[in-house]
Amino acid sequence: MIGFWDAVIRVIIGAIFIWLGIEKGGVFEIAKIMGIVLILTAVFSFCPLYKLAGISTKCEDCEPA
Repeated sequence: MIGFWDAVIRVIIGAIFIWLGIEKGGVFEIAKIMGIVLILTAVFSFCPLYKLAGISTKCEDCEPA
């Protein structure tokens, strides 16, 4: 599970990667794909790599907003 701040960072970095892919092209096309994946994992609050590693950045003790 992905926590709030993890998701915010993923969206920011994903947007930068997408911008680089659109603006620069070439090798940065891979960055654009990575940016899309980062934003999707933030939107769905699920990261398959975190699941495999048993990591969770979601605050289990926090009250729901």
